Amino acid sequence: MRDLFISPRNSLLANWTGAFEQAEVYTSVADVKMGKNDAGLFWLHVDANSQQWLSATVVQILAGFSNAKIVVLANVPEQAEAAQTLSEGSVGYCHAYSDASVLLAVKAVVSHGGIWLGKDLLQYLIATSRQLVTAQPAAVTSALHRLSPRESEVAQQVSLGLSNKEIARILNVTERTVKAHISACFERLGVKDRLQLALLLNDKSLS
Repeated sequence: MRDLFISPRNSLLANWTGAFEQAEVYTSVADVKMGKNDAGLFWLHVDANSQQWLSATVVQILAGFSNAKIVVLANVPEQAEAAQTLSEGSVGYCHAYSDASVLLAVKAVVSHGGIWLGKDLLQYLIATSRQLVTAQPAAVTSALHRLSPRESEVAQQVSLGLSNKEIARILNVTERTVKAHISACFERLGVKDRLQLALLLNDKSLS
């Protein structure tokens, strides 16, 4: 899957090239040479004054490329902007200057059908979902029984919207261990991202 960065500055940031050596950069989607059915990951670089351009560009990409995925890179991430662009069809939202390792993780998640959200938005969506719907206790118990005791602990912390670093501190383990447990939880429970895991375990008794 090609990594196509759309940025008004027409240049790649160091963290982008650090993540993707073959990254391409364009100032406009119209400049991209790609077949309608080809797979491409579009990274849209926006600043605080780009909402109108962002919405129009998301629509343009989704209309022109049937197998495209869109991740928004914001210089100044805003919860409202993230929610808006996700509702319009993007599958990820993060800081434009995120470390290369984070960008690689974003691509891995969205490439497998998941959604990448910033911590604040994730916690907001989890809190909102708790007000709207609560999973049946029996369903939650069944899900947790498919996990090891440590995986269950990690899953419940994820369901509260905590970051890997926060979970590692609470459980007194390394971030690498937390990441491994989360990957195992995704596989055992058949979910694609942290939000799906949180919604599956959306029982007020866990909080």
